[in-house]
Amino acid sequence: MKLPFLDREGEGARIRRMLEGETGSFGVLYGRRRCGKSRLLRETIPSDRSVYFVGDHRAAVLQRAGLATEIGRRIEAFDRVNYPDWDALLGRWWKDAAPGSVLVLDELPSLVEGSSDLPSILQKLVDGNEKGSPHLVVAGSSQRMMQGLVLDRSAPLFGRATEILKIRPLAAGWITTALEIKGATDAIEAFAMLGGVPRYWELAADYPDLPAAVLSLILDPLGVLHDEPGRLLLDDLRDTTQSASILHLIGSGCHRVSEIAGRLGKPATSLARPLQRLVEMGLVIREIPFGAPQRGTKRSVYHIDDPFLRFFFRCVEPKRSLLEVREPASVWREMIPGVRHHVASIWEDLARESVPRLQLHGGEWGPAARWWGPGLNRKPLEIDVVAEELGGNRLLVGEVKWNAGHKAERILRELLIKIEALPFAQGRDVLPVLWLPIKPSVPISCPIVTAEDVLSRMR
Repeated sequence: MKLPFLDREGEGARIRRMLEGETGSFGVLYGRRRCGKSRLLRETIPSDRSVYFVGDHRAAVLQRAGLATEIGRRIEAFDRVNYPDWDALLGRWWKDAAPGSVLVLDELPSLVEGSSDLPSILQKLVDGNEKGSPHLVVAGSSQRMMQGLVLDRSAPLFGRATEILKIRPLAAGWITTALEIKGATDAIEAFAMLGGVPRYWELAADYPDLPAAVLSLILDPLGVLHDEPGRLLLDDLRDTTQSASILHLIGSGCHRVSEIAGRLGKPATSLARPLQRLVEMGLVIREIPFGAPQRGTKRSVYHIDDPFLRFFFRCVEPKRSLLEVREPASVWREMIPGVRHHVASIWEDLARESVPRLQLHGGEWGPAARWWGPGLNRKPLEIDVVAEELGGNRLLVGEVKWNAGHKAERILRELLIKIEALPFAQGRDVLPVLWLPIKPSVPISCPIVTAEDVLSRMR
């Protein structure tokens, strides 16, 4: 099932504005696979004056012939010439293309693998752009290679781009439209397992419900997404073993560098660069307590940031051996308690992410974070959500629960006790807030944010 084109209004507007100029422009799109880069280009680039070509792993001579064939649809007899190199082919395109024409080279890293001189050739052409020159747009899923080709200071194309757009997964609220989910809690459960990657939603839309999609796509060893984490790592890393091991350990509950290093039998200092690379790829997030300095704190922990990968490494990967010898449905039944905990953790993330988008108690709030540490009573204390009012002195302190069976009155009482022990809350006007999946049946004397409230703003 093909999904409707969702969101991307900001990215699309920037691309269209770039292509309106009379002088040739250079646009760059990158981001992890299956996030919709190609779809965005097809929906945005004017089809009547563009040439779209997807690179692959064939020999360079075959790729040039393929591109010449596509250009031949715009320029008569262009493909009847045998081009000995990229310089000859692209030079002729730059010379003969009609003003305002657009050349899209999708999966540029695949083209460069077989033609290392291609970036320098493109640089020469882009540097010579003038009024009437064609526009160039390049895209790629290998974030490492795209950054090396365009964003690294030593790269030939560095500093030439008119627009550089990192295409990220879609926000959680769009999954209700994509999968036609009516219940907000059902939508959050789906987002917790599929994340925000449009292609995963498209695959899941062919199944009658979420469990059926998870069983067939993810749990089944023959499923399309069963080996997806490995493919994601191969896109961006030369050696995937260490990164896969780190993700496995974080998924199994090792969140501190010392814990990860201990399990791997390595010094903690050796993990700084591998962890930073996973953070740059958007797969892992470094979390520090609210108010702690970004640098120098020893209280940081690491979590898998992407919901699909967190679900995979927390719930699926430990069961992979079982999935090879048993029916996925029976393994799924054993996984359900762990899946519930996983969904609750994603709900917490969404609660914090929603804070700046909510108008709570007449205020606008800054970014929210978790806080943990010793309370005033010197006992360990953990707060799910903490944020400060923008332009004010109020402090928002929140508790997040996913189990609808919890009594809201009791949760509020427990939160108020925590606030009394919170060191930096003393002497401040504190707004307690509860995040619950649905509205409680009994009115509560503090703001309640439900799953529906969160999803409606996560677009």
